[in-house]
Order: sequence, then structure tokens, then C-alpha cells
Amino acid sequence: DVQLQASGGGLVQAGGSQRLSCAASGFTFDDYAIGWFRQAPGKEHEGISCISSSDGSTYYADSVKGRFTISSDNAKNTVYLQMDSLKPEDTAVYYCTALRYGSGWYWAAGDYYGMDYWGKGTLVTVSS
Repeated sequence: DVQLQASGGGLVQAGGSQRLSCAASGFTFDDYAIGWFRQAPGKEHEGISCISSSDGSTYYADSVKGRFTISSDNAKNTVYLQMDSLKPEDTAVYYCTALRYGSGWYWAAGDYYGMDYWGKGTLVTVSS
């Protein structure tokens, strides 16, 4: 079975840090770009970051560039999103997604429903 198991959400104060993990199984990890969308209450899904498992190329939305860092441990089939300098506007449900032979273009386009696989969301709440 295909699984994207996201973890690491929770409550954090503004200015703090949080690390999300996405453990993938059931598909060929190296063939996929894996990344994160987030959805704040009343808003559309926003593609914020992704990484290509084959060549390590990355994408960041302007809203998180310079504060978030995505990385991949191919030996563990796991992608991490290190979130620093968190702001209240980062509060959202974060979803791990995967797209075969994908690129940052799809996350930049906000193409959440065009992904191949989705994990359950994990809530990140940033208090002011």
C-alpha cells in the first residue's frame, strides 16, 4: 500500500521552529518529487515546497523562502521540512504530497489535486 505518513505538527510560538517529516512507502521513492502543501482556514491549498528525490532540486514559495528548508533522506524514504522563524500566518494544516517525475512547477501552481499521492494533514499552530 502507498503511504505518506506526515508527522511533527503542533503548537509553537511565533519565532520558533518546527520540523515536519514525511515517511513514504509503497512506491519508488527516487521517481518522485515530494513536497508540502498547506491549507489555512478558509483558504485554498498553497504549494510551499518540494524536493526531487532523483536530483535534489528544490522549490520554495515566496511566503516561506529563507525560513523553511526541505531535505530528503533517500535511505529512509523520508522528506523533512524544517520551519524556522515561524509566523502566525504559517498556521495551517500541512499535507505531504508526491508526484511522479514532478517538479516545483506543480507546487507553484497550487495543483494539489493533480498530485499522485497525499498524506493525512498535520496541524501547525503558531501563536503570537
